[in-house]
Amino acid sequence: MEKYDLIIVGAGPSGVFCAYELIKKNKLKNVLIIEQGKRIEDRFCPIEKAGKCLHCKPFCNITSGFSGAGAFSDGKLNSYHLSLHNQEGDLYLGGNGGGYIKQYMSSEDIKDLLAYTDEIYLSFGADPHLHGVDNRDEIVRLQRKAKENDLMLVDFPIRHLGTEKAHELYSKVEKFLEENGVEMIFNTSVLDLIIEDGVAKGVAVCDVLNKKSFEIFADKIVLGIGRKGAGWLSDICQRHNIETAVGSVDIGVRYELPDDVMKEINTYLYEGKFIGRPKPFCDRVRTFCQNPSGFVSAEVYDNNLTLVNGHSYKDRKSTNTNLAILVSHNFNTPFNKPIEYGENIAENVNRLAAGSVLVQRFGDILNGKRTWERELLTNSVKPTLKSAVAGDITYAIGFRTMTDIINFIKQVDHVVPGFAGGDNLLYAPEIKFYSNTVVVDKNFETSVKNLFCIGDGGGLTTGLMMASASGVKMARNLISLEDKN
Repeated sequence: MEKYDLIIVGAGPSGVFCAYELIKKNKLKNVLIIEQGKRIEDRFCPIEKAGKCLHCKPFCNITSGFSGAGAFSDGKLNSYHLSLHNQEGDLYLGGNGGGYIKQYMSSEDIKDLLAYTDEIYLSFGADPHLHGVDNRDEIVRLQRKAKENDLMLVDFPIRHLGTEKAHELYSKVEKFLEENGVEMIFNTSVLDLIIEDGVAKGVAVCDVLNKKSFEIFADKIVLGIGRKGAGWLSDICQRHNIETAVGSVDIGVRYELPDDVMKEINTYLYEGKFIGRPKPFCDRVRTFCQNPSGFVSAEVYDNNLTLVNGHSYKDRKSTNTNLAILVSHNFNTPFNKPIEYGENIAENVNRLAAGSVLVQRFGDILNGKRTWERELLTNSVKPTLKSAVAGDITYAIGFRTMTDIINFIKQVDHVVPGFAGGDNLLYAPEIKFYSNTVVVDKNFETSVKNLFCIGDGGGLTTGLMMASASGVKMARNLISLEDKN
């Protein structure tokens, strides 16, 4: 019987940084990381050569594999701890407040943790240049203009790795872990947890290439599941009565517009996070994951759902900026399945696009018509996701969400003229699945003894930097528990 001191499920940033910190603290014993995707050097997306998403089997190379989706995103490290000014008067943690990690740590402790995590990234070759620390007068001017239009523009320094540079950086991390004794198995799915009398004992897994199932046991198990695994985690929690709370699900679009329109934001901030509550519903709407001179991308999630995202490279550039516009949905009694709600919207969009991503001009939405492929050929904004299918996203996205998005775009247009340009493109579906919030204690331990949960999939964090930091904190929590025993 295979037995480990610690099993980490998921080789995304949270799991990887947990193992890293155990090494640095000389507390690494017999540790195994289980990842359903591939090693980082084997992860390649064929969409650029093929011109369309090929639905890689058994898992999407963008969303699965060592370093998780972070290796194929544009690799922005949001340096919240270095923020010089923000309108909230406190540490802004991004996403839905950075996840729920702030419930377990003070702002000062989080800042210290982020500073430490930032140094790790720098040691592995992250770009030392920080965007958003200069031109303070211009940034403050834009923030005041946003406030005049009932918007908040949050700013903080950003390190931009770039999609290809993130790949290189995490290759070094992968090598470091292996050279220091961390065992990793890839192409292996965790089918279930082994729990006896309320205590986690191990995992049931399957080698997805050889179709071989087996069990692995450990004293402690850490679930470092990203957003892609949120649905899986929700099912696991229901199966084993692991305590959870209903969180939010963010539903929206990926918006693409000319770099010239976003010039001030791109130059002064690199990524500007606009947050608003447009009437009549006053739901929280925000921009997220801005990619100057970037490319819109497609990625495949569980249940064969094709979602949209955005990338930005260090060396390869387009003439467009893309960003997400997301509406936060919080459901109450009797409905408590926000992940299923989001999946249903994604399924409907995919059906309209014959399994792909839909794209529509903003002006066509305002005029109540669909977009046709021939219209995109002469459109002033050329789509960077060539496989996207022209159509009508309003058939699939609900009235309330669509109204929020339209009114938010018009609102931002008062701050960034041209943001509501008729030729700007909306791609759907863009959905962030972190709505299954696993209830944990101060050590990140779940209601099942010796089972811990970190990262985005369980709602503890949102984003690359915060997920990485949660891994560091998880390692320190494990060390503290060991010292007490």
